[in-house]
Amino acid sequence: MTMASFLKEHAGPLLLAGLVVLGIGLGIGVGDPEWILETGRRLTGDPWLLAGLVVLMAILFTFALPGSLVVWLIAPFVAPWVAVPLLVTGSVAGALGGYWLAGRLGADRGPLRHHPWLVEALRRHGDFLNLMAMRTFPGFPHSVINYAGGMLGLPRATFLLATTLGLCVKWGVYSSVLYGAAEAIEDGDALQPWTLVPLGVLALLLAVGGWLRQHYRRSGGA
Repeated sequence: MTMASFLKEHAGPLLLAGLVVLGIGLGIGVGDPEWILETGRRLTGDPWLLAGLVVLMAILFTFALPGSLVVWLIAPFVAPWVAVPLLVTGSVAGALGGYWLAGRLGADRGPLRHHPWLVEALRRHGDFLNLMAMRTFPGFPHSVINYAGGMLGLPRATFLLATTLGLCVKWGVYSSVLYGAAEAIEDGDALQPWTLVPLGVLALLLAVGGWLRQHYRRSGGA
């Protein structure tokens, strides 16, 4: 595997790790983290802005664009008990939008061209548990799952329930990590145990997600 292909395949986890490291760096005195956190909390304190971000997330996922970026605009500044429902609402709405759009297009196009192994894995293993695993663990492109689900005609109720439950777990962990890191940075205690526990859970999700990705890739090509 070349360096370029490695970076492309692991862009999401690497970005997350980089942001966490950057946050810890800010917390020990690099830059002005208090200003960043105060600005973020002031912006996300507007209910209309939060609603707009949820709509933006849904639109981005519907058209196979990186809707996960909205996580970084909400999760560090909003308590998880508020952030998780917002993120799940936006991403599930976008998942249904992508599912519907791919069903109407009726063709293998868009993001599906770049991940044929995942399309084949969903064709063979599109049941509730496998679909929920793909949603829960990092490394599985959400837009590809959305479009492949619609193109393959996966049962809509199964698709919706697996997507909702999987993203509740995933965004719950992400929100806890980012909000906890932001709070620790603001307090000047970025390495408190309560901050490291969600990071440990995230590391476990990344490891299991990497193993599952390789498993599905092999099974998809078998």
